Amino acid sequence: MTGTDWVKTDPADLESYGKDWTKVFPPKPLAIVLPNSIDQLVDIVKLANHHELAIVPSGGRTGLSGGAVASNGELAVAFDRMNKILDFDPTDRQAICQPGVVTEQLQQFAQDNDLFYPVDFASSGSSQIGGNVATNAGGIKVIRYGTTRNWVQGLKVVTGNGDLLELNSGLVKNATGYDLRHLFIGSEGTLGLIAEVTVNLCNKPFDPTVLILGIEEISATMNVLQAFQNKLKLTAFEFFSDKALTHVIEGKELQRPFGSECEFYVLIEFEKFSENDMDTAMGLFESCMESGWIVDGAVGYNLAQAESLWRLRENISEAISKFTPYKNDISVKISKVPQFLQEVDELVTRAYPDFEIIWFGHIGDGNVHLNILKSDALAKEDFFEKCSEVSNWVFEIVRKHGGSISAEHGVGLLKKPYLHYSRSPAEIDYLKAMKAVFDPKNIMNPGKLFD
Repeated sequence: MTGTDWVKTDPADLESYGKDWTKVFPPKPLAIVLPNSIDQLVDIVKLANHHELAIVPSGGRTGLSGGAVASNGELAVAFDRMNKILDFDPTDRQAICQPGVVTEQLQQFAQDNDLFYPVDFASSGSSQIGGNVATNAGGIKVIRYGTTRNWVQGLKVVTGNGDLLELNSGLVKNATGYDLRHLFIGSEGTLGLIAEVTVNLCNKPFDPTVLILGIEEISATMNVLQAFQNKLKLTAFEFFSDKALTHVIEGKELQRPFGSECEFYVLIEFEKFSENDMDTAMGLFESCMESGWIVDGAVGYNLAQAESLWRLRENISEAISKFTPYKNDISVKISKVPQFLQEVDELVTRAYPDFEIIWFGHIGDGNVHLNILKSDALAKEDFFEKCSEVSNWVFEIVRKHGGSISAEHGVGLLKKPYLHYSRSPAEIDYLKAMKAVFDPKNIMNPGKLFD
């Protein structure tokens, strides 16, 4: 086992390791245990299984759905000591990682080996690979590279029975029945614990170049996306509202990208293989202007300028965090985003005119983030109660458009009451049946996803 030095019961540790970023559910774990090997992880699960003690996996604790919250006397298993990249083969272009490897650590490792790990998001400096796998994390590059699922070539997992399974072993082709690896990706720790991850790496993007374009009508974003996507290799297509931009500028003391103030903005990143690509981008900019789809724009001609433009999008979450935002992470088919946004915006504004609505997200893959900011006059408890009512209305619209109530944050505790908006009763029954196979005593992150 881990030894008593790596079992923590101090109140400060229980508070720190027992929660995530939701700030909705108070942490109350029994204890924190920090293994440093797969053998220790297996021993912990077998002991918990024997005593029917619930386990909650605790990674970087950057989740936004309550999936890593231990609020009912569970044992929180933290992976901070399992933080090494164990092996790398430049021929296979695969890195074998322990679950506590931080996303940014893997990104830097790839860069040091002249390669690229493309899954990227605002919490990359603290999120861990195991947690990314457990939630199938997405981020800002999904339009080109897909979600975490696309980059996991193998897994080692410890089931609720304490069985160690090695899934796919880094193989590119493997036609031997059910691929259980994909069942564990996105399972939020409810089937077992991620013990090791084999990750694919790829070529670095060539000279990524950034534009920000101002748009008045949200429907025009689809025209702009189609125009640029048809001519250039896009690595990102993000959007945010002017209200979101205003909070970033005030909170981070940044500058507007250009003089015009628009209702919405899109950030486009593309690979510039030659000056012909920049000429193409400028031609598309002029064409979109002539068509009335965009009002103004700015280009990052060098790395510093590109990073400055990216900050206008990437710093939104941090800039609005002081307002205790109520977050919804939702997705629909890309083509349905403008209509969906308009319907939700009108509904929330009509019901609660005092709420400030902040929109941003990964519009190029259909994933948008609805953030509602609490006014000073409203108590926190009353605010969350009203927002829960809003969620039901919003998710009815999500269901109407065939969308998802959680595009990349997971279900956890926060979205559990709304799972039926995206999954049928038959699907949920099958999910519960699969959990019972891998975790018959229901000790693995119980109460998350479903009861």
